[in-house]
Amino acid sequence: MKKLFSAINTAGICLAPWMVVGAITTGLVLSMPVEGRAQQQTPTYSTEEQVALQEAQELSKQVANLYHEGKYSTAIPLAERVLVIREKVLGKEHPFVATSLNNLATLYQAQGKYQQAEPLYQRSLAIFEKVLGKEHPDVAESLNNLAGLYQAQGKYQQAEPLYQRSLAIFEKVLGKEHPDIANGLNNLAGLYQAQGKYQQAEPLYQRSLAIFEKVLGKEHPDVASSLNNLALLYKKQGKYQQAEPLYQRSLAIFEKLLGKEHPLVATSLNNLALVYKAQGKYQQAEPLYQRSLTIREKWLGKEHPDVANSLNNLAALYYAQGKYQQAEPLYLRSLAIFEKVLGKEHPDVAQSLNNLAELYRAQGKYQQAEPLYFRALLIREKVLGKEHPNIAQSLNNLAELYRAQGKYQQAELLFIRALAIFEKLLGKEHPYVAQSLSNLAALYQAKGDITRATDFLRRGLEVQAQNLNLIFATGSEKSKQDYIRTFSGTTNGIVSLSLQEARNNPVAASLALTTVLRRKGLVLDAVADSIQILRAQLDKNPETQKLFAQWLQVQQQLSTLIYSQPEKQTANLKTQLEQLEAEKEQIEAAISIQSAEFRQQTQSVQLAAIQAKIPKDAALVEIVQYEPFNAKSKTNAQKWSKPRYAAAVLRSSGEPKWIDLGEAAEIDKLAIDFRVALVKGIRFKKLGRTLDEKLIAPIRPLLGDARHILISPDGQLTLIPFEALKDEQDKFLIQRYAFSYLTSGRDLLRLNSDVNNASSPVVLADVDYNNQTSTVASAKVSGSRGSQNRRSGDLANLIFDPLAATKDEAVAIKKVLPNAKLLLGKDATETAIKQLQSPSILHLATHGFFIADVAQNLNASPDLELTPRPKEIIQVENPLLRSGLALAGFNKRKQATNNNDDGVLTALEVAGLDLRSNQLVVLSACDTGKGDIKVGDGVYGLRRALVIAGSQSQVLSLWQVDDTATKELMVKYYNNLKAGKGRHEALRSAQLDLLNSQDYSEPQFWAAFVPSGNWNPLNN
Repeated sequence: MKKLFSAINTAGICLAPWMVVGAITTGLVLSMPVEGRAQQQTPTYSTEEQVALQEAQELSKQVANLYHEGKYSTAIPLAERVLVIREKVLGKEHPFVATSLNNLATLYQAQGKYQQAEPLYQRSLAIFEKVLGKEHPDVAESLNNLAGLYQAQGKYQQAEPLYQRSLAIFEKVLGKEHPDIANGLNNLAGLYQAQGKYQQAEPLYQRSLAIFEKVLGKEHPDVASSLNNLALLYKKQGKYQQAEPLYQRSLAIFEKLLGKEHPLVATSLNNLALVYKAQGKYQQAEPLYQRSLTIREKWLGKEHPDVANSLNNLAALYYAQGKYQQAEPLYLRSLAIFEKVLGKEHPDVAQSLNNLAELYRAQGKYQQAEPLYFRALLIREKVLGKEHPNIAQSLNNLAELYRAQGKYQQAELLFIRALAIFEKLLGKEHPYVAQSLSNLAALYQAKGDITRATDFLRRGLEVQAQNLNLIFATGSEKSKQDYIRTFSGTTNGIVSLSLQEARNNPVAASLALTTVLRRKGLVLDAVADSIQILRAQLDKNPETQKLFAQWLQVQQQLSTLIYSQPEKQTANLKTQLEQLEAEKEQIEAAISIQSAEFRQQTQSVQLAAIQAKIPKDAALVEIVQYEPFNAKSKTNAQKWSKPRYAAAVLRSSGEPKWIDLGEAAEIDKLAIDFRVALVKGIRFKKLGRTLDEKLIAPIRPLLGDARHILISPDGQLTLIPFEALKDEQDKFLIQRYAFSYLTSGRDLLRLNSDVNNASSPVVLADVDYNNQTSTVASAKVSGSRGSQNRRSGDLANLIFDPLAATKDEAVAIKKVLPNAKLLLGKDATETAIKQLQSPSILHLATHGFFIADVAQNLNASPDLELTPRPKEIIQVENPLLRSGLALAGFNKRKQATNNNDDGVLTALEVAGLDLRSNQLVVLSACDTGKGDIKVGDGVYGLRRALVIAGSQSQVLSLWQVDDTATKELMVKYYNNLKAGKGRHEALRSAQLDLLNSQDYSEPQFWAAFVPSGNWNPLNN
């Protein structure tokens, strides 16, 4: 009796008030019936007995067909008849009798009649062991099936040794590479997955897949099922970018082998849709669910359990979108099918009741929800016992209903019982435990018990921190982005608690800031760490060298594809782009895994460690965009309010202080308008004053005597220069404060001064773009170092004019830095930059560009758009491909014979530069600080790429800068650096000089450049 885990997802269950989680039940695919391998009939039976045995064989075939049709009630009496015949003719201890017992047990298990199934499985196992010996493959299969029953009941401790014994028998008898070995590995992996032991499950799934592929070939149904199971594991961890291609490959195999309308194709469609749903890609998920439902109805009829599952999942999709009227009839129809086919006390009926109740609760229909929750709980307790994860889910959801009704005492008892079950069965570090702790925190917050709310939140956040560290050790950058989004609910929750309920509670304030510091910008840190750890191993490990070379190559290929492809290839661009991005994702995942081998164990970020890095004259200002959580909400729609900004201020001593700054939409509009006003030189004073009143004035009392602000903005605030805001005395803030920009306050722990391997400074300027022969209209703004803001789709038509002042700028810097290497004219190439080995200073005076994504709203005013928009839009999602620098030969890149040097250095390629010991990168160009904004994770553009490459500090621009003014600013900046001023103070001093000058006093000339990273003086 072979079994494979198949992902049959049944519902969206609210496990936490801050996080809606899809409940995934793992079903067992059973092969029914299976006659034992060593079972042979002998010719000693009478004619009557042989007729009876033949009847049993025919009935067994009918049982198998009925099982696969989901007609369990009809199949059971036939299976019982088979058992009676075989016991009478063959005796009670014949292998065929054992098989009949096993099949009857399987039917009871399918109906959720676990108490009836268990003794049958046990008797079947005893017969096999007695007749065939304890190390026969049929014994191994019987052990596997009994383990599957225990797993379904949540008896994980009883299931594990049976799976392990089953696997050991298979390996001893069949060798290490047999399909049954792969099945055994798969099932043990499924058990670990159910317990949240993802690190133990993954290698087993991978080994199982490798065996199937080797023995059966890469296009076998069992390979497709194995791909599906590994994908499910990744989905549970939030690794959607790793799960999606596996589901797609599984689907492709099933479609090729079985046709496009097979039930297994329907299952694959369903699972792929679940990945899209988990990412909020509802438009992509819906047609897959619908197609899956159609296939199942056609093949299995309108009243099959799999049809009920499809209806349930489609309803869950509508529920997630708040389309309650569309979800309800689907939930009701799903429930009716389950009750008719499986009976009224089946676990799937309980699941369906729970989901319908959750729909009613979300709408505030408490009288309709409560009896359904109760009925679901009673069914589960009867079938599964008092201690099963599904029991905990039922208790949790019923408790959430009571919380919404204000019945806090009833809710508390249920929440606590649910938590105890989760901790006992799944361990204290399982994600469900973290969610359960968060639920209790919300309950105590609603009761006004802030001390207990904070304590439970702290415990839940610690569990999440451990899980986050484990998951971040693997996966691509995109998968890390997807995963950390699943934690946004608890981040919003603790920030809300500290602002709404615990303003005078230092414990809550510290916990909120600690959480933000651990999570904000974490993806950037993880990626940068992986790259730098791997780069440090290049000389020691050939495999590492190969992997790193592949990473650099795919970056080059992507950049070349976008900027240097002949127009005739445009039709294939999307396909090529998708293929290369998929390859990049795979390489990044491999880099994460390989770098993890060399990564030292790190402790979670502690507030005290960051506080110790804050100078006495400074203050850390951590700005965060959050969604306020309402612990007393009655419906789902009331749980979250519109996004707002808040700020935490932390000095070198004392407790952090939080303050709410206002609605994000209003502040974002002010920020966008302010940036446009600065570029145009109009209305910036009024807008700057308004923004100061919104952002800085509220926190000014918390700054005390601090004159150095270490500011970590969020959202649209990452693209404004705070120096240009106006205070109540009508002075620019640069005249009052020094600003250093951080992705998060956690950056303070990364400040280093390791320059042991640094080479001489490099200055690139006076670039020969070769545009004098171009017939395309210039995109240059007269006197500026950049292009007009463009949308993706206009990538290929970018051209630039020479920048006359940059040569003088380079010569002046050379006087300050005599050992600097100059790259001028035709020598200012992409190849030259890529060959640099960690220059101590890298100064690039050239055109920069950032091209806004056509799929999103521009971060700038419509006044800055390029018009008319191009007819043929090429959508490039990766912002690091839409941001870059123009180098020698840029305007002739389409005719370039060497695609490795096409005159374009994208941010994606910048991430691959060797800047391990670099102290400072200055991009003396336009738009180099711009990029796509990701709330909580900074700006995706050149600065991000430089951090990944290893640069300690950066100076970049937020808009198109004046050529001559920039030259003046840069010369002053380097003179200040030579005089020993800090990397950021040197820039501030130069900006103040321009502010006080006659020609460049307006902020459009001096405020574009912002300093980030290490602010300390350069090490000579």
